[in-house]
Amino acid sequence: MSVFVAEIEHARETALTTRQDPRAEMAARLPAAMQPFLSWLTARPAPGEAEAAHSPMHFVHQGCLLVAAGLSFGVLWTIVPPVPGALLLFISLILTTSGLGVFQVVVFHHCAHGTVFRTWERNRAVGRLISSVFLFKHFDHYRKEHMHHHSARKLLTEEDEFADFVLGMCRLEPEVPKRELWRRVLVNVVFSPGFHIRFLLRRIRAATRSHDPKHNAMAMAALAIPALVSAFTGHALAFLVIWLLPLTLFLQWATIGRILCEHRFPESALIAARGKEFICLATAGVFPGTPPPQESAWSLTGLAAWSGWWLNLLTVQLLVRVIVLVGDAPCHDFHHRRPSTKQWTDYIHARQRDVDAGCPGFPLNYGETWGLFRAIDENLATLSATPKGVVPTWPL
Repeated sequence: MSVFVAEIEHARETALTTRQDPRAEMAARLPAAMQPFLSWLTARPAPGEAEAAHSPMHFVHQGCLLVAAGLSFGVLWTIVPPVPGALLLFISLILTTSGLGVFQVVVFHHCAHGTVFRTWERNRAVGRLISSVFLFKHFDHYRKEHMHHHSARKLLTEEDEFADFVLGMCRLEPEVPKRELWRRVLVNVVFSPGFHIRFLLRRIRAATRSHDPKHNAMAMAALAIPALVSAFTGHALAFLVIWLLPLTLFLQWATIGRILCEHRFPESALIAARGKEFICLATAGVFPGTPPPQESAWSLTGLAAWSGWWLNLLTVQLLVRVIVLVGDAPCHDFHHRRPSTKQWTDYIHARQRDVDAGCPGFPLNYGETWGLFRAIDENLATLSATPKGVVPTWPL
């Protein structure tokens, strides 16, 4: 076992001896009625929790309902007074962005694996529809690139979609101090108009200039027809705010956060070896939430600690779960170890079963990080520690 692996295993063992699992603590210290909500929000089951069976169509319906509800709240925003309208607009943007994320991260993605519908023809047809309507890369191109992403020989190479986005689009580099990488993420990516314009133009080109004329025409129609109708009816502003804004800027923000937390850069020798240890250490579970306070709520300090914990859980962590880490995104490590499994529909319990079994077939069990921003910070730290030449670089 390499020094890098040994250090990680030692850190995990130390963490386990100093503190129980955060989800187990929530189960032990909070009422039973809250546990289903906490399992969904954290994407981790309570100990002994019954499995929650879903069909793939559950996620298709979820995406449709979220987008429909978001657009409905957006329409209400246009006809009510400004004060309640602001709240309705806020809800509208969140729901629509969440629904688009479900289509992107769950339905479109698992259609590429052929595990949403019974036949490959239906998976492909729905995947192509989604990629045209929502301005994604043509489904056929995405599927080919995504299969490379799941290959240990291709992950973190020039042919990897993750590396292309993080090292190419975001222009992050190895051997750069973590503080500088964070500066680039915030200044040159998240809050950069130029980046978002480049990102959007890339999406539009991928959707409208593919090898498939029907797909290109559908993508152009999906963008142009609502814009023209809203302009002719005097609702251009509503179209821009309640549909185009979530489809572009908000979905791109969510994509940035999700991709930056998906993969880390293991020790150079493991990247070169490209074995199962590399797969194990290139991805970790990322769970919204933080460990609950140790103090009792029946004291002044305990009350303050618990109030802060609940405030964080129901604002930051909830928004992360609804907008960024949608669907099975928190269990991305499970997906990379079991990419073809049909158990992904109950990803929360399926991953935990694999953890409890010791992840048969792999030399290391699962790793995890609690909190999106901590996960991004850890991933940037591994990129900073990676020597140049170990991973590809793109021209700036």
